[in-house]
Amino acid sequence: MAEAAMMASETLWQKIRDEAQRTAAADAIFGKALVGLILVHDDFTAALSDLIGRRLGDSEVERARFTTFSRDAFNGQPDLIEAAGRDLQAIVLGDPAISGVLAPLLHLKGYVALQAWRVSNWLWHHDRGDAALLFQNETSNVLQVSIHPSASLGSSVYLDHATGIVIGADVVIGDEVTMLQNVSIGRGTELPARSPRIGRGVFIGSGATILGNVRIGDFAKIGADTVVTSDVPRGCTAIGNPARLTNCPEPASAA
Repeated sequence: MAEAAMMASETLWQKIRDEAQRTAAADAIFGKALVGLILVHDDFTAALSDLIGRRLGDSEVERARFTTFSRDAFNGQPDLIEAAGRDLQAIVLGDPAISGVLAPLLHLKGYVALQAWRVSNWLWHHDRGDAALLFQNETSNVLQVSIHPSASLGSSVYLDHATGIVIGADVVIGDEVTMLQNVSIGRGTELPARSPRIGRGVFIGSGATILGNVRIGDFAKIGADTVVTSDVPRGCTAIGNPARLTNCPEPASAA
């Protein structure tokens, strides 16, 4: 399994390098930047760690610090790089405006924010809470995306546009989830406070809010500006404030 993951990562890295080389040949000015961003690196781990450092650090010292934290996480848990690769390919598959892997890697802040969260989550679970919260804070300040280090996100996740996304502590989000800008997911006012659980393949529209001890079933859709405070069954669409269910493939009582 680990060998297959390594091969997939190497294949993706070669695809990124090939795109970078073609772009550099076609655009001499941008090509100079691509040497430092992509072509100087030996593998995807090094390039992604450097990219996170560049985006979050506002000085040479800070860039080096964020890069080192990222490299430690990716080397310490190689499946984070595998997840990062699946996230990148999910963008290409899910967004008709994207035709290759190089552009979303370099230019989509939602992608970088998600990978910075993966590093913060690793730090959080290795008793480095202050460093994890530093990642969250800087990602929020610089990229306008705030994901608590204790949250749990799957892979093939796409934060589309991403500005204003807030994901609170202990939220659980499954694989293949897409969410747009200004989405808020977190605890409600009930006691004891509990966080939402988002299933696989869920789509969450811009401005949606999901609060409290709720479960969003696999392949459900949450409409723009919808406020969800109760369960949404598998495959249903929730719209409005408060949310109401529509287009359910099965009775709404079957969660």
